[in-house]
Amino acid sequence: MPFDLPEQSRQVQDTARAFATKELRPNAGKWDEEKIFPKDVIRRAAELGFAGIYVREDVGGSGLTRLDAALVFEELARGDVTTAAFISIHNMASWMIDRFGSEEQRQRWLPKLTRMELMASYCLTEPNSGSDAAALRTRAQADGNAHYRLNGAKAFISGAPESDLYVCMVRTGDSGAGGISTLVVEKGAPGLSFGAQERKMGWNAQPTAQVIFEDCRVPAENRLREEGYGFKIAMQGLDGGRLNIAATSLGGASDAFDRALRYSREREAFGKSIGEFQATQFKLADMATDLEAARLFLYEAARRLDAKDPEATKFCAMAKRFVTDAGFRVANEALQIHGGYGYLKDYEVERIVRDVRVNQILEGTNEIMRVIIARELARAQ
Repeated sequence: MPFDLPEQSRQVQDTARAFATKELRPNAGKWDEEKIFPKDVIRRAAELGFAGIYVREDVGGSGLTRLDAALVFEELARGDVTTAAFISIHNMASWMIDRFGSEEQRQRWLPKLTRMELMASYCLTEPNSGSDAAALRTRAQADGNAHYRLNGAKAFISGAPESDLYVCMVRTGDSGAGGISTLVVEKGAPGLSFGAQERKMGWNAQPTAQVIFEDCRVPAENRLREEGYGFKIAMQGLDGGRLNIAATSLGGASDAFDRALRYSREREAFGKSIGEFQATQFKLADMATDLEAARLFLYEAARRLDAKDPEATKFCAMAKRFVTDAGFRVANEALQIHGGYGYLKDYEVERIVRDVRVNQILEGTNEIMRVIIARELARAQ
């Protein structure tokens, strides 16, 4: 690979690949089929430092870079896209507490989060505000000086109701981005409940449900930073979250490509392997090219985010759009190469296609990525 990775990053990559090969890949099909959330396996990933990849070391984090995180999630997704995606969401929520929480908040939650004794979910999207995040309506009303009362609901929340902490964007002020704050809601809070499990096309190995607040009482000490700072936290979190989700697309698509390449050598038609036909060769050539281009784009965007490059937001949006589109395209072509067998669960390519499809939607749809890119280009004029 032409991208020059530091030795430490290669070691992190190798560790993630070994874990995915041993713990995730052999079980991914069963988890998907039976809708099993593999909490024990996820906790074993924490033993390798993957529950707080870019959280500071004083609270048990690994203190690594966003590039390291991209490498980890790419490799984990080669084993199972769904599990890798949940671990990435947990990392994003933990990072928000590490980056924006007080020292007391960091010490209260992060040692358990980095060991996965606690699992965390991120709550931004609502039933009527997805892409337009600044229009969220979940209201946190001051209840005396020490508590808030929350009313509203969050939609499509990965990990609900299994997670222990929910990092929530809520409205404490007027309409618009400036009225949004961030509260950490702990499972068991009075007035917190969950909707029915969503019936999904993919990501079946992680629970997904609405998080519902009905006069939910939350201590004011659970607020990250001051009131009105929440939208800034959300947007900064999304830069890295978009890279993580892109990395899971890349890993899943790479797994699908490897399966298709192997199948093309084994499957025979008209007296020779289908890999000897130019139509198949051209497909594989385009797939390999797309994967390499996506990988380099992802790593470059991660490098810029690590460097606090002023264009990092633009590059993260570009990478998310490009990599998730390429990932789905490659996975879909891998299914096509398998022919009818690709449509069967036994070969698992159809699972990868289903699991990477949602990555073009979440963390901001790819249409919204284009809006962000265009906005950043206009600002540079």
